[in-house]
Amino acid sequence: MTTIAHRELRNNSAEILRRVAAGEIIDVTNNGKLVATLSPPVTDPVERLRLQGKLRPALPHVNFRDLVSEHAVKLDVTTEEILADLRGEW
Repeated sequence: MTTIAHRELRNNSAEILRRVAAGEIIDVTNNGKLVATLSPPVTDPVERLRLQGKLRPALPHVNFRDLVSEHAVKLDVTTEEILADLRGEW
């Protein structure tokens, strides 16, 4: 990975953007501190969401039957009766 100062980016922006478009990743510093990373755009919408932290990969396969058996609750009423009560349908 290449590191350049912001002054170089300002003075040679066309050349630097061509390098980035060709696949190079370039860090930009300002007064010696990293302030930006230039990279080629992500064209896959799913990958873009993942990189933005808006999407998480799926968890490994979960057997939901195991979850139900561990946390099963016995009720005296059916699910249908509970939903009817919540809807006000006595």
